[in-house]
Amino acid sequence: MIMASNTKNHPMIKKISILLLLSSSFLSSCSKFDQQTTREVVQNYYKDGKLNGAVLIVQNDSVICDTVLGYADLNSQRPLQMNTPFYIASLAKPITAIGIMLLEQKKLLSYDDRVSRYLNDLPDDVKEVTIRQLLTHTSGVCDYENVLTGKRELTNKDVMHWLQNQKLQFVPGTQYQYSNTGYIILAWIIEKVSGTSVKQFLKENIFQPLQLQHTEVYDEVKPDSANKAIGYNKDKVKDDYAQLTTGDGGIYATTGDLYKLDKALRTGFLLNKQNTEIMYQLPVFLDGKSGPYGFGWFVENKETGKIAMHTGGLAGFRSLFWRDLKNNTTIIVLTNQGDAFPVYNFLDEIKETLVK
Repeated sequence: MIMASNTKNHPMIKKISILLLLSSSFLSSCSKFDQQTTREVVQNYYKDGKLNGAVLIVQNDSVICDTVLGYADLNSQRPLQMNTPFYIASLAKPITAIGIMLLEQKKLLSYDDRVSRYLNDLPDDVKEVTIRQLLTHTSGVCDYENVLTGKRELTNKDVMHWLQNQKLQFVPGTQYQYSNTGYIILAWIIEKVSGTSVKQFLKENIFQPLQLQHTEVYDEVKPDSANKAIGYNKDKVKDDYAQLTTGDGGIYATTGDLYKLDKALRTGFLLNKQNTEIMYQLPVFLDGKSGPYGFGWFVENKETGKIAMHTGGLAGFRSLFWRDLKNNTTIIVLTNQGDAFPVYNFLDEIKETLVK
């Protein structure tokens, strides 16, 4: 008869247990060592020639990364500085939407007002579109971008003239279709209601209250900023911003200024509680499906919380503004070597470094 022995205390078993424990600890530490840090990801993109620009990453009010890498002007090799403004392209749309919301808070307009209440010089079908539908890209208004963006110094008037001969793409409120034209119409509404230019309205109601000292609307006045970044393509050929439209774009800013805007929206400094909630609400269509866009933001409702984000790109500029609303994380990137920067790949890699 073989008697059962107490293998738990056997010397060989103890040795194996210790080796397994050490091996497990070693693999764990290797895993942590191999995982790139946020700063390493940023540096690697710069070293690989994929990122020439500014990066600001903040988590729980703690700055993870705040840097500029490369040149504001590749030809003259003028280095980037923290206060170098970049053209932010469609990141202007959240700012335009905030402008509309500020007018609503003053009870000067309603989101369900038809465009015809403010603008008469538009096709009849466009006049029936509502402000809400313009904000959420559910208006059916044609997007001018693929048709007119080759024209240098394109203005809002040029776009409105082109729109006269266009038809709505679908019945307003029934579908989603991104429309730069729609946000130009919103800029016109801001001007009609406020009695001043978009440039002046945004300056007085957003830029100055938030002390956005390096943010400016670039319009037909063509403000001259010797410090601004010049746009280039991935081959380092100059491809600078050359349009004059506002509402859909037309703004230069820095990562630091955009972070001030982010904080203002989180704390209710600009918008009241009701409008803050409305800003991130998605439109619902008759079939029960939701559009992807709130008031100026692409919105994702994840199990881990709500994400509001926007990207921008035109000529030699790319931009990213990613905001985890629940977990208080913000990622802002502005670049002036446009098509060299893979926006979404960079975002995915950065998010991996922030996971705890």
